Amino acid sequence: MSIETDLSKFNNDWYNPGNKIKVIAWFFGNSLIINNYFPIPVFFKIFILRLFGAKIGNNVMIKPKVNIKYPWFLEIGNNVWIGETAWIDNFVKVVIEDNACISQGALLLTGNHNYKKSTFDLIPREIHIGKGAWIGAKSIVCGGVVCMSHAVLTVNSVATKNLKPYTIYQGNPAVEIRKRVIS
Repeated sequence: MSIETDLSKFNNDWYNPGNKIKVIAWFFGNSLIINNYFPIPVFFKIFILRLFGAKIGNNVMIKPKVNIKYPWFLEIGNNVWIGETAWIDNFVKVVIEDNACISQGALLLTGNHNYKKSTFDLIPREIHIGKGAWIGAKSIVCGGVVCMSHAVLTVNSVATKNLKPYTIYQGNPAVEIRKRVIS
């Protein structure tokens, strides 16, 4: 006899991202200021993110239509670029170090589900993007992954395991294809 998934038993009551009023306020702040195509100045986007608890360095570029789940779980270093339609789906902490680039349409996905349990339990795991790392357009970084210093995840690739420093990865799942040489 095989056991089946029963989503009626799914329960993530244990997960609490923060005060309900704060979560609702962020929904409106994200929708009105961050996740839209209005030409809102970057300094104002950063102000709002900091107001909601994000730790953000200097000279950060946040392009239009970026989606951020919970800014209070977000740390961004200096000189970071976040491209259009990037989605930081951070149920838990995401760290993006100095000079890293999250290209357009990239997804940093901290939440997943335990497919081995009939209750399909939520599994949140942190993501760390190292200095000078580049997450290519439409790529996905899964929860628990560390993209080390100057690692590259090429366009439309999926990182399910840690990426070594100064190494270029491609595919689904991403595999090492060559070393990154910077001149």
